[in-house]
Amino acid sequence: MLKGTVTDIKKGAIMAKVVIAIGSGLQVVSVVTVESVEELKLKVGDEAYAVIKSTEVLLAKP
Repeated sequence: MLKGTVTDIKKGAIMAKVVIAIGSGLQVVSVVTVESVEELKLKVGDEAYAVIKSTEVLLAKP
């Protein structure tokens, strides 16, 4: 879990992009449903956690 502050929310018809600043100029970006944003009552300036649940990370090089 990475604690941070919501700095941007861009809502589409079904999905929303949420940006969380986690310090040192770093940010985590997540795409979630608009319904989730509304259920969490997320707004810019809120404290939030980015919970990472992936079991693998893929890397690629051009």
